[in-house]
Amino acid sequence: MARYTGPKTKIARKLGEPIFGEDKYFAKKNYPPGQHGANRRRKMSEYGTQLREKQKAKYTYGVLERQFRNLFNKASRMKGVTGEVLLQLLEARLDNVVYRLGIAPTRAAARQLVLHRHITVDGKVVNIPSYSVSEGQIVAVREKSKSLEVIQDALAGFNHSKYPWIEWDENLKGGKLLHMPVREDIPENIREQLIVELYSKQ
Repeated sequence: MARYTGPKTKIARKLGEPIFGEDKYFAKKNYPPGQHGANRRRKMSEYGTQLREKQKAKYTYGVLERQFRNLFNKASRMKGVTGEVLLQLLEARLDNVVYRLGIAPTRAAARQLVLHRHITVDGKVVNIPSYSVSEGQIVAVREKSKSLEVIQDALAGFNHSKYPWIEWDENLKGGKLLHMPVREDIPENIREQLIVELYSKQ
């Protein structure tokens, strides 16, 4: 599946926040890109605000438009508040769970680990980043990959109690998805209701 591989700071500046993590270039230029970015103060329309929120979610989780729409359609058919369910489905993606477990420093790095067959789900290698992890499943580092420097560096000093919906096992170098996270446990600054409103118009 293709994904965005362009300049991350440009996207962060466009959306107004460092959605890809700490970014020293964004800190220097935290205004929209372009010749007049620093001086432009246009009032954004309601549609523009909703669209920006969707773009923010897509880039944050590394999901393209068709995948994102499919997830939204799935969320709208499930029980619960559609926006919150959408975020839960995004959080349950295998690449995101690997990132939340601290096995990789970024979602992009987590995606690479999954694609390169370093990650197992319930003991079996899974190399599909969009794989949806279910409650009770165990996501871990493959035995022969536990000595990888990128994994050891990421895990060094990582606080595994950050996310109460995941239980860490040091021996496995992995963890169990205890339950889907509630909205308060998802730290992303995304106003999911605006995404719901955007799709409801289409």
